[in-house]
Amino acid sequence: MSSPGSRFTHVPDRRDGPIRTFHPRRSPLSAERSRALTELWPRFGFSVHDDALGTGPRDDGGLLDTAALFGRVAPVVLEIGSGMGEATAAMAAADRGRDYLAVEAHLPGVAQLLVLVARAGLDNVRVAHGDGLDLARRITPGSLDAVHLFFPDPWPKARHHKRRIVAPEHVALLRSRMRPGGTLHCATDWPPYAEVMLEVVAADPGLTNAYDGPAPRPPHRPITAYERRGVAAGRQVTDVVATRTVHPPG
Repeated sequence: MSSPGSRFTHVPDRRDGPIRTFHPRRSPLSAERSRALTELWPRFGFSVHDDALGTGPRDDGGLLDTAALFGRVAPVVLEIGSGMGEATAAMAAADRGRDYLAVEAHLPGVAQLLVLVARAGLDNVRVAHGDGLDLARRITPGSLDAVHLFFPDPWPKARHHKRRIVAPEHVALLRSRMRPGGTLHCATDWPPYAEVMLEVVAADPGLTNAYDGPAPRPPHRPITAYERRGVAAGRQVTDVVATRTVHPPG
Protein backbone atom coordinates (compact mmCIF):
# COMPACT_ATOMS: atom_id res chain seq x y z
CA MET A 1 0.00 0.00 0.00
CA SER A 2 1.46 3.37 -0.99
CA SER A 3 2.08 6.06 1.62
CA PRO A 4 0.17 9.37 1.51
CA GLY A 5 3.38 11.14 0.57
CA SER A 6 3.81 9.12 -2.61
CA ARG A 7 1.08 11.20 -4.26
CA PHE A 8 3.14 14.39 -3.95
CA THR A 9 5.65 15.11 -6.70
CA HIS A 10 7.23 18.16 -8.29
CA VAL A 11 6.94 19.22 -11.90
CA PRO A 12 10.06 17.95 -13.72
CA ASP A 13 12.67 20.64 -14.28
CA ARG A 14 12.68 21.88 -17.87
CA ARG A 15 15.72 23.20 -19.66
CA ASP A 16 13.66 26.04 -21.13
CA GLY A 17 11.76 26.74 -17.90
CA PRO A 18 12.50 29.12 -15.03
CA ILE A 19 15.43 28.23 -12.79
CA ARG A 20 14.31 26.66 -9.53
CA THR A 21 15.19 28.38 -6.29
CA PHE A 22 14.90 25.10 -4.35
CA HIS A 23 16.26 21.59 -4.65
CA PRO A 24 13.50 18.93 -4.56
CA ARG A 25 14.24 16.09 -2.18
CA ARG A 26 12.32 13.21 -0.70
CA SER A 27 12.35 12.22 2.96
CA PRO A 28 10.31 9.63 4.86
CA LEU A 29 7.26 10.80 6.79
CA SER A 30 6.52 9.89 10.38
CA ALA A 31 3.19 8.26 11.19
CA GLU A 32 1.88 11.54 12.59
CA ARG A 33 2.84 13.48 9.47
CA SER A 34 1.40 10.83 7.17
CA ARG A 35 -1.85 10.97 9.11
CA ALA A 36 -1.87 14.76 8.84
CA LEU A 37 -1.57 14.58 5.06
CA THR A 38 -4.41 12.09 4.88
CA GLU A 39 -6.77 13.82 7.28
CA LEU A 40 -5.94 17.54 7.06
CA TRP A 41 -4.81 18.11 3.47
CA PRO A 42 -8.38 18.30 2.05
CA ARG A 43 -9.22 21.15 4.43
CA PHE A 44 -5.98 23.10 4.79
CA GLY A 45 -3.75 22.10 1.87
CA PHE A 46 -3.49 22.55 -1.86
CA SER A 47 -0.92 21.99 -4.59
CA VAL A 48 0.69 24.74 -6.59
CA HIS A 49 0.79 22.58 -9.72
CA ASP A 50 -1.03 19.24 -9.35
CA ASP A 51 -4.74 19.27 -10.23
CA ALA A 52 -5.13 15.77 -8.79
CA LEU A 53 -4.26 17.13 -5.34
CA GLY A 54 -6.36 20.27 -5.73
CA THR A 55 -4.89 23.61 -6.70
CA GLY A 56 -7.17 25.84 -4.66
CA PRO A 57 -10.21 27.94 -5.64
CA ARG A 58 -9.82 30.32 -8.56
CA ASP A 59 -11.48 33.62 -9.38
CA ASP A 60 -12.95 34.55 -12.76
CA GLY A 61 -9.48 35.46 -14.02
CA GLY A 62 -7.99 32.11 -13.05
CA LEU A 63 -6.03 33.48 -10.09
CA LEU A 64 -6.10 32.09 -6.57
CA ASP A 65 -9.26 33.19 -4.75
CA THR A 66 -7.92 33.80 -1.24
CA ALA A 67 -11.32 34.84 0.15
CA ALA A 68 -12.76 31.47 -0.90
CA LEU A 69 -9.62 29.67 0.25
CA PHE A 70 -9.82 31.05 3.81
CA GLY A 71 -13.57 31.52 3.96
CA ARG A 72 -13.31 35.23 4.73
CA VAL A 73 -11.90 38.53 3.49
CA ALA A 74 -8.81 39.45 5.52
CA PRO A 75 -5.22 40.64 4.94
CA VAL A 76 -3.05 37.83 3.57
CA VAL A 77 0.58 37.07 4.43
CA LEU A 78 2.50 34.92 1.95
CA GLU A 79 5.15 32.80 3.66
CA ILE A 80 7.57 31.35 1.08
CA GLY A 81 9.66 28.46 2.35
CA SER A 82 7.85 27.84 5.64
CA GLY A 83 10.25 25.04 6.56
CA MET A 84 8.93 22.89 9.41
CA GLY A 85 6.19 25.41 10.09
CA GLU A 86 7.24 26.66 13.54
CA ALA A 87 7.34 30.34 12.63
CA THR A 88 4.17 30.23 10.54
CA ALA A 89 2.11 28.51 13.22
CA ALA A 90 3.36 30.81 15.98
CA MET A 91 2.76 34.01 13.98
CA ALA A 92 -0.68 32.91 12.82
CA ALA A 93 -1.69 32.02 16.39
CA ALA A 94 -0.65 35.49 17.57
CA ASP A 95 -2.17 37.30 14.57
CA ARG A 96 -5.66 35.88 14.05
CA GLY A 97 -6.80 38.93 12.12
CA ARG A 98 -4.60 38.04 9.14
CA ASP A 99 -4.52 34.91 7.01
CA TYR A 100 -1.23 33.06 6.49
CA LEU A 101 -0.60 31.35 3.16
CA ALA A 102 2.46 29.14 3.58
CA VAL A 103 4.18 27.44 0.65
CA GLU A 104 6.89 24.83 1.03
CA ALA A 105 8.58 22.49 -1.46
CA HIS A 106 9.73 19.91 1.12
CA LEU A 107 6.86 17.55 1.94
CA PRO A 108 7.79 16.80 5.59
CA GLY A 109 7.60 20.54 6.24
CA VAL A 110 4.16 20.72 4.65
CA ALA A 111 2.97 17.79 6.75
CA GLN A 112 4.49 19.15 9.97
CA LEU A 113 2.78 22.51 9.50
CA LEU A 114 -0.52 20.67 9.11
CA VAL A 115 0.23 18.93 12.42
CA LEU A 116 0.89 22.29 14.10
CA VAL A 117 -2.26 23.84 12.60
CA ALA A 118 -4.36 21.03 14.07
CA ARG A 119 -2.68 21.19 17.47
CA ALA A 120 -3.26 24.93 17.78
CA GLY A 121 -6.71 24.93 16.21
CA LEU A 122 -5.70 27.49 13.59
CA ASP A 123 -8.27 28.53 11.00
CA ASN A 124 -6.13 31.26 9.44
CA VAL A 125 -3.45 29.05 7.85
CA ARG A 126 -3.43 27.30 4.49
CA VAL A 127 -0.51 25.21 3.26
CA ALA A 128 0.63 24.88 -0.35
CA HIS A 129 3.07 22.31 -1.70
CA GLY A 130 5.30 23.42 -4.55
CA ASP A 131 7.24 26.36 -5.92
CA GLY A 132 6.62 29.62 -4.07
CA LEU A 133 7.33 31.77 -7.11
CA ASP A 134 4.85 29.79 -9.20
CA LEU A 135 2.29 30.37 -6.47
CA ALA A 136 3.07 34.10 -6.44
CA ARG A 137 2.34 34.24 -10.17
CA ARG A 138 -1.15 32.90 -9.39
CA ILE A 139 -1.89 35.61 -6.79
CA THR A 140 -3.76 38.79 -7.65
CA PRO A 141 -1.38 41.75 -8.03
CA GLY A 142 -1.59 44.26 -5.19
CA SER A 143 -3.45 41.89 -2.86
CA LEU A 144 -0.90 40.74 -0.27
CA ASP A 145 -0.39 42.47 3.06
CA ALA A 146 3.10 40.99 3.49
CA VAL A 147 5.59 38.53 2.04
CA HIS A 148 7.98 36.62 4.31
CA LEU A 149 11.21 35.01 3.15
CA PHE A 150 12.76 33.56 6.29
CA PHE A 151 16.10 31.81 5.87
CA PRO A 152 15.86 30.96 2.15
CA ASP A 153 18.61 28.76 0.76
CA PRO A 154 21.65 31.07 0.34
CA TRP A 155 23.07 28.93 -2.47
CA PRO A 156 26.59 29.93 -1.36
CA LYS A 157 28.54 28.60 -4.34
CA ALA A 158 28.98 31.21 -7.07
CA ARG A 159 27.68 28.90 -9.79
CA HIS A 160 24.43 28.53 -7.85
CA HIS A 161 23.77 32.22 -7.16
CA LYS A 162 21.30 32.24 -10.06
CA ARG A 163 19.04 30.04 -7.90
CA ARG A 164 18.67 32.56 -5.09
CA ILE A 165 15.10 33.65 -4.52
CA VAL A 166 16.18 37.13 -3.39
CA ALA A 167 17.12 38.35 -6.85
CA PRO A 168 15.87 41.45 -8.72
CA GLU A 169 13.38 39.66 -10.98
CA HIS A 170 11.92 37.55 -8.14
CA VAL A 171 11.63 40.47 -5.73
CA ALA A 172 9.93 42.54 -8.44
CA LEU A 173 7.34 39.75 -8.82
CA LEU A 174 6.73 39.56 -5.08
CA ARG A 175 6.54 43.33 -4.73
CA SER A 176 3.93 43.46 -7.50
CA ARG A 177 1.71 41.11 -5.47
CA MET A 178 1.88 43.36 -2.39
CA ARG A 179 -0.50 46.20 -1.67
CA PRO A 180 0.96 49.71 -1.45
CA GLY A 181 2.40 49.93 2.05
CA GLY A 182 2.74 46.15 2.25
CA THR A 183 5.85 44.62 3.80
CA LEU A 184 8.59 42.39 2.43
CA HIS A 185 10.47 40.77 5.32
CA CYS A 186 13.59 38.68 4.66
CA ALA A 187 15.90 37.00 7.16
CA THR A 188 19.16 35.11 6.68
CA ASP A 189 22.08 33.78 8.70
CA TRP A 190 24.47 34.00 5.74
CA PRO A 191 26.21 37.44 5.78
CA PRO A 192 26.98 37.57 2.02
CA TYR A 193 23.33 36.86 1.30
CA ALA A 194 22.28 39.61 3.73
CA GLU A 195 24.34 42.05 1.67
CA VAL A 196 22.60 40.86 -1.50
CA MET A 197 19.19 41.29 0.13
CA LEU A 198 19.99 44.87 1.07
CA GLU A 199 21.30 45.61 -2.43
CA VAL A 200 18.27 44.10 -4.18
CA VAL A 201 15.84 46.00 -1.97
CA ALA A 202 17.74 49.27 -2.52
CA ALA A 203 17.69 48.78 -6.30
CA ASP A 204 13.98 47.96 -6.58
CA PRO A 205 12.09 51.11 -7.68
CA GLY A 206 8.93 50.10 -5.83
CA LEU A 207 10.45 49.20 -2.46
CA THR A 208 11.80 51.34 0.37
CA ASN A 209 14.00 49.92 3.10
CA ALA A 210 12.19 50.58 6.38
CA TYR A 211 15.56 51.09 8.09
CA ASP A 212 18.97 52.48 7.23
CA GLY A 213 20.41 49.04 6.53
CA PRO A 214 19.47 45.84 8.38
CA ALA A 215 16.34 45.93 10.53
CA PRO A 216 16.31 45.33 14.27
CA ARG A 217 14.97 41.88 14.97
CA PRO A 218 11.16 42.23 14.70
CA PRO A 219 9.54 40.79 17.82
CA HIS A 220 6.83 39.05 15.79
CA ARG A 221 9.32 36.75 14.02
CA PRO A 222 9.64 33.67 16.25
CA ILE A 223 12.99 32.03 16.94
CA THR A 224 12.87 28.57 15.41
CA ALA A 225 14.97 25.49 16.09
CA TYR A 226 16.85 26.19 12.85
CA GLU A 227 17.77 29.69 13.98
CA ARG A 228 18.81 28.52 17.44
CA ARG A 229 21.19 26.00 15.88
CA GLY A 230 22.66 28.69 13.66
CA VAL A 231 23.17 31.13 16.51
CA ALA A 232 24.77 28.37 18.60
CA ALA A 233 27.16 27.77 15.71
CA GLY A 234 28.12 31.45 15.68
CA ARG A 235 26.11 32.58 12.67
CA GLN A 236 24.72 36.12 12.73
CA VAL A 237 21.08 36.61 11.78
CA THR A 238 20.12 39.62 9.65
CA ASP A 239 16.59 40.90 9.01
CA VAL A 240 15.76 43.10 6.04
CA VAL A 241 12.36 44.84 6.03
CA ALA A 242 11.04 46.89 3.13
CA THR A 243 7.71 48.43 2.24
CA ARG A 244 6.08 48.80 -1.13
CA THR A 245 5.92 52.47 -2.03
CA VAL A 246 2.46 53.95 -2.34
CA HIS A 247 3.03 55.07 -5.92
CA PRO A 248 5.75 52.84 -7.41
CA PRO A 249 6.96 53.65 -10.91
CA GLY A 250 5.14 51.79 -13.65
